[in-house]
Order: sequence, then C-alpha cells, then structure tokens
Amino acid sequence: MTDQRFGIIDIGSNSIRLVIYERTEHGANQVIDSSKRSARLSKQIAPDGSLPEKAIQDLVSILNHFRLICSQQRTFHIHAVATAAIRNATNCHDILNKLQAGSGLSVQLLSGREEAEYGFLGMRNSLDISDGFLIDIGGGSTEVSLFRNRQLLQSVSFPFGCVNMTERFAEEGQLDDVQLQAMEAQVKEMLQSEPWIEEHENLPLVAVGGTARAFAKLHQAKHGYPLRITHHYPIDSAGGDELFELLRQLPLQKRKKFPGLSKDRVDLIVPGLALLRILLHATRASGFLICGSGLRDGVFYMSRFPQQPQLDNLLESSVANLLALHPRMPSSHLNYVRSSALSLYDDIKHRESAFPPRARLWLDAAAALFRIGSTIDYEKYEDHTFYMIMNAGLNGLNHHEIVMVAAIASFKTKNRTRQLLHPYKALLTDSDFTMISQLGILLQLAIALDRCQTQALQRFSVTAADDTLHIRPLLADGQLEVERLEVASLAEDFYKIWKIAPLLHAP
Repeated sequence: MTDQRFGIIDIGSNSIRLVIYERTEHGANQVIDSSKRSARLSKQIAPDGSLPEKAIQDLVSILNHFRLICSQQRTFHIHAVATAAIRNATNCHDILNKLQAGSGLSVQLLSGREEAEYGFLGMRNSLDISDGFLIDIGGGSTEVSLFRNRQLLQSVSFPFGCVNMTERFAEEGQLDDVQLQAMEAQVKEMLQSEPWIEEHENLPLVAVGGTARAFAKLHQAKHGYPLRITHHYPIDSAGGDELFELLRQLPLQKRKKFPGLSKDRVDLIVPGLALLRILLHATRASGFLICGSGLRDGVFYMSRFPQQPQLDNLLESSVANLLALHPRMPSSHLNYVRSSALSLYDDIKHRESAFPPRARLWLDAAAALFRIGSTIDYEKYEDHTFYMIMNAGLNGLNHHEIVMVAAIASFKTKNRTRQLLHPYKALLTDSDFTMISQLGILLQLAIALDRCQTQALQRFSVTAADDTLHIRPLLADGQLEVERLEVASLAEDFYKIWKIAPLLHAP
C-alpha cells in the first residue's frame, strides 16, 4: 500500500507544512500525518530582494526533516510546491536549485494564478457554495478570486500578506489608527488595478489559509461556540469588526493570553484581520465564510486525480469516503435501510409541512451512517455514531446540518436526544428537535424493516388510513416474523411523534 501514500509539502511565506495522504484499499482518502514549521520567509528577505543563504539552508533542513517523516511513513511520492516568498525573491532560481541539491526534492514554483487555482480547487471540493469571492491571505501574498456557478472566473495575486504587511505597518503586531489608514490606502490602491473586484456585491467572502482559520478560532472562543470546527464557519461583518478592534487594543503580552490564539500568530493576527476587513469592504461582500481546505488540498486532488480533480456531489463523496474508511459495516443492510428510509419519507412527508427542502438529504446521510459507531463498540454504537459524524468533517453540510444529521442517525428516544444535544442547543430551535425526532424515528422504522439484515422484505407499499400506517409486502422472502415484531414494538413511540402507528402486514 506504500504506493497509495502521497506527501504534499507547501513552502509558504509564513510556514512550511507537510501533509501525508493515504488512499486505502477500499478507496477512501485520509490524512495520516502532518507537520508544520514556522519559517517567516517573507520576513527574512534582504534589502536587495534576495533570500539569504542561512534562510535557504534552514529551509533545506526542514525539507530533509519532512522527507525523513515521509520515509518513516513509507511515503515515496512527494509533491513540493513553493509560493510567494520564493516566487518574488530575486534569487528565485538559485533557491530552487539549492533546495533540490540539498534535499533531493524538485520544488514546483507556483505562479500567482496557479496558487489561486489550487486554492479554489481545494475550496470547491469542500464547500457546497456556488458564488463568491475566495480570499487566501498568506505571509507574502494574497490571492483574490471570483467564482460563479462553482467555476473560477477571475483571479489575481497581490504582493501583500500578513507577514510583509506586519513588517511594513505593524511593528511587533501593534497597529494604531495612522498605521491602519496607511495600510488601507496602500491595499486599496493595489486593488484598483483589478476593477472586477468591486463589480459583484453581496457575495460571501470565502476565506482560506492560516489567518482565516485563526479568525474563526478566535471568534468561536470569544462567543463560546459549541463546535470546534472552523470549516464552513460564518462570521458577519459586525462580528469581524468587533473582534478586530478588541485585539488591536490589546498589548502584545495580553494578546498572547487571548483564548484561541496560537503563539506563532500573536504578532500577525491584527494585520491579517485588517487585510480581511479591507477586502470585505472592497468586494462589498455579505460576510465572511471560513473554509478549512485550500492550496494543499487542491494540489492533492490535482496530483492524484488529474483527469477528474473536481468533486460533483460533496456530501455523497464525503459519506462514501467515511464508509470506505469503515468497511466492516454490513453494506447490504445499510443500502436497504437507506433506500427504505427515503421511500418511507416520500410516502409520509405530506403529513408535516415544516420540512425544509434539504431534510431528505439529511435523512439520506443519517441512514447511510447510522451504524458507523458500531466499528468502535456495538453496545453503545449510537453514542459513537453521534461523535463520529460530528467530527468526521462531512463536506457539503453547514454546522447546523452536521448536528441534525448526527442526531437523526443516533436517535433512540426524544429525552435521550435532548440530553445529547444540550451542549449544542445554541445551534438548534424547538422545531429542529421536533424534526430530529420525526426523521430519527422514521430511520428506526426503516431499520426495523430489515432487523434480520437479510433484506427479506424486498418490496413494499405504504398507505395511511385513519391512525395506521399500513406497510404491505409486495415481494418478500418468508413471513417476516422478526420484522413485524420490531415494527410493532416501535409503533407506540412512532405514534407519539407522527400521530400514526406503523403496521407491517404479513406477506
């Protein structure tokens, strides 16, 4: 399986990162290792624009360290890329030659356009969003892209980032009013060279990269957000302004203690957030949306799947990948439950007018994953299912939807569900609890119809009469004694939620 492991090294202007991906024998992709080293290459550029020899040799040492990690992980396919700090250095080609000579790695130098394209691909394959601006603030450059209908239309790379703007305007990370105005003036002047940036108002500003992730962590810590997921996290303009001003007023020593802020970003975070705010106003965007995927993910998809790097159905791909990571689950039973749950939903949904259009999608994902917790412990598999879905990183869902899917998949009783969801009540409404109960008990009915996991009830029809939901076999193998008893034991709880009791007839 060593040929199925692939290392990506991203030589950025602020940090150098390694990610090792593995493709399992069942077709799942997963990250099995990662590492990060702070480099601050943009800060080390000499007055003549070159990267000094010591910085180059330090970089060689980091690459050799990463190569050793890859070797220990039996990873022999390594794709290294470099961005703005090396791209803009006057001794760029000399740097690349010395990196290859010292580490044995051939480093691909990305143009600003290529950097934006890889970042867009990583975002596109992880966020179900059609239109917006994509912003990637690095240490020495910032990529701004416009996408419509999930297609990249425009992109540009500007020579400013959180590291070089800190050096220029924010000594030791402090940014007073005069410095902030000077930074804004310089950035706005550069943005004027790309008039399309101001021609598409009220789109979301999708932010990727270290500054964006730090932004989300800080905002979540400040507001006591119940999920520790930065991907697909929205921040409105007012919330961003409030956090920026709060951090800007803090001396560096106090800022170090701010919840959610890592020590290597203490001096960079205020200039980085200033850049995000400037870009939000310049694009006239509706607000921020943080994306946890970006350049490295794009490099992975393009390198491993060059013929078809773009994913079409993000949620289905994510669910399939998670199932492939746990191949011991009974696939025939899961497929039956999934199909039956959707069939039951289509037959009964008219009884509840409050279902949103994506409710069927949530039920489908929950039905596909309801047994995943059994790979840890069957006796408490519902609890494990909830935890695994909450932390699996299901792409194509926002945070509210992730909670909904996890709760539906692990549903047993209304009281248990309320206790389980208590930490996340800020993300839910009373109607959400009602919907979770309705879809959760519907999933339990689909599970009951294949209690023996033999798919004996091959086809059935559903009709409602008075207070009974009649399930009549159209094609069955045997008398379905176990399944009929299971449905009967579920009938009372089902009635309390749906005001109709299911009855499985004999063949």
